[in-house]
Amino acid sequence: MISVHYRFAFFPPSRSGHPAAVPSIAEPIVFPQAAGACAPCAVAVGNFDGVHLGHAAIVHRLLEAADRHGVPAVVLTFDPHPASILRPEQAPLPLTTPARRADLLLSLGVDAVCVQPADAALMALEAEAFYEGILRGRFAARAVVEGQDFRFGARRRGDVSLLASLCGRDGVDLDVVPPVVVDGEPVSSSRIRGLVAAGGLGAARQLLTSPYRLSGEVVVGARRGATIGFPTANLARIATLLPALGVYAAVARVDGAAIPAAVHVGPNVTFGETSVSVEAHLINFAGDLYGRVLDVDFLDRVRDTRCFASVDDLKAQLADDVAVAGRIVAAASSSPGTT
Repeated sequence: MISVHYRFAFFPPSRSGHPAAVPSIAEPIVFPQAAGACAPCAVAVGNFDGVHLGHAAIVHRLLEAADRHGVPAVVLTFDPHPASILRPEQAPLPLTTPARRADLLLSLGVDAVCVQPADAALMALEAEAFYEGILRGRFAARAVVEGQDFRFGARRRGDVSLLASLCGRDGVDLDVVPPVVVDGEPVSSSRIRGLVAAGGLGAARQLLTSPYRLSGEVVVGARRGATIGFPTANLARIATLLPALGVYAAVARVDGAAIPAAVHVGPNVTFGETSVSVEAHLINFAGDLYGRVLDVDFLDRVRDTRCFASVDDLKAQLADDVAVAGRIVAAASSSPGTT
């Protein structure tokens, strides 16, 4: 788990030699703790939710820009999603927590990830002020790398054309990265969000840099699974988007070990329940996980949730689910970097 570090000396000198402060804008949270100075740097700004193949393409170009200028490669992202401030009723559920997002971006090679608290003050910052105060002030950006659809500033008025004009004026390199297209469609967080919500975790995995993950605290459930031979870890306080109801093949992370799992998302309809739960059966695992945070990486869908006529029918189906999940995990494990 990456630790969180609040930096209070993040403002580099401005071109006038004085600190370039941004009034009323909160300081970012910097990952990892030992990141050190993040300015001057090459910077990419965006939500980066999910950290998909399109984001990886931006990071690749960011690393090249950082190498050219001999400066760190830094990603600036936001929490919560700016839409939750501007249009809370339409804000999407996140695909990643800030710590998970930072972990994934750091694994791609960036030197630091700065998570900017998104609030009304930030959303009110005009595009030019965002550029001057944050990109040039806080980060002393020598290079900026963005996707073609990048927008910034109040009312999303800033676009890559305005950014190009501002960067050109100050001699800052700007690299605009085209979208990554898979199966005829651009890879995007919204596309992946739709796949996850529909249960298409296998398809989503092909667009992500790492399998889709749910993290939650293991809490005491009804303990029915243990009585029928399939004990489960019940996950609570999950902050990210849940997949569609169903049973999934997954990998649980316990003390650095990758353990195959069959995960049920949904109500236990056979027992008359209606509330949605997330229950992970860790295959061939014995141990006490209560009170711990468990990370579960989803690989593919096994079947829909359904009601069974008897507990014996349910047990027979669970045995099949475990076998199928085990085969899916084994196949994925034979592909380098998958699990």
